Amino acid sequence: MKREYAYQLSALALLVSTGFASAAEITIAVAGPMTGPVASIGEQLKNGAELAAQAINKNGGVNGNTIKIVVHDDACDPKQAVAIANRIVSDGVKFVDGHACSGSSIPGSEVYAEADVLMMSPASSNPAMTDKAAEQGWTTIMRLYGRDDAQGRFIGPWIKQNFGAKKIAILHDKSAYGKGLADVVRASLNGAGVKEVLYEGLNAGEKDYTAVVNRLKSQGVEFLYFGGYHTEAGLIMRQAADQNYKFQLMMGDSLATPEFASVAGPAAEGTLFTFPPDARGSETAKEALAQFKQIGFEPEGFTLFSYATVQTIAEGIKRAGSADPKAVAKTLRSTTVDTVIGPVTFDQKGDIKDPKYDINVWKGGAYSKLAQ
Repeated sequence: MKREYAYQLSALALLVSTGFASAAEITIAVAGPMTGPVASIGEQLKNGAELAAQAINKNGGVNGNTIKIVVHDDACDPKQAVAIANRIVSDGVKFVDGHACSGSSIPGSEVYAEADVLMMSPASSNPAMTDKAAEQGWTTIMRLYGRDDAQGRFIGPWIKQNFGAKKIAILHDKSAYGKGLADVVRASLNGAGVKEVLYEGLNAGEKDYTAVVNRLKSQGVEFLYFGGYHTEAGLIMRQAADQNYKFQLMMGDSLATPEFASVAGPAAEGTLFTFPPDARGSETAKEALAQFKQIGFEPEGFTLFSYATVQTIAEGIKRAGSADPKAVAKTLRSTTVDTVIGPVTFDQKGDIKDPKYDINVWKGGAYSKLAQ
């Protein structure tokens, strides 16, 4: 009996030392806007994560452990994000697929870093998130998505080439994501010798942007770059159309949701936005697409990035031979992981290396890559 008891203690010690104390299950929290104006993005994160876990578990799990997904709603609100982060930490969860909005990820990352929780955002693009983490030595803060400065460097020259002679306005919604993106695009354009006729912020969440439309119209704006989300953009376009006022709208990656066309109506036609290459047409996503087809969900926008985030965390645990977040983060910075969006490699800040972008256009209620 004594020998058997000693053996059990040794086995328990081994599990704890390798990070697999709950040997049958590894929990990954999905944190994002499950309610509110951008809930469609939260739905993308949720479905992507759940189907990734389903596929991993079907193939034997991770080092004999199954992946469990738990979902938390931050409503894309910084205060709620901090509360959610604290709840995740208190629940003992060590891995997070999220948050989506930069305004949530940045404050949430401080909570996770202090608790040595690995947070990997599949959507947040404000550089401040990983810049601050690097400055503070927080090694468990990462993102599986391109930064705003990379997106700005990509789109600035294109706007100059195609619309540089037009009257350009730049607006933002005052959020960490929207203003951050608008600022890098503005800097890119100004650096290329293109000066906007108007730059200002608007208040997100309003229903009437007639005053904004009138301001654009009075300035003779022909091209608008808006840093923000699809709800405000859709209302601006619809209300401009009500005045028979036409201009070219361009935005960032937040526009990759069918809800934009629902809000803007016919005024969505021709709207441009940047987004990473669509993995739905690649061989790497073939099996995942079959999963989504079974549940009747179109994996647009950030869905496959969330799927890839769970894949990456799982592979990091497998290669590290441990569920210790610091060990996993260290391993991921020195390896390449094959995912549904293709091979993923991280730099020392925890950002993905060499992000790519396409220009997409809305036509007939759907978006596709712009033919160039």
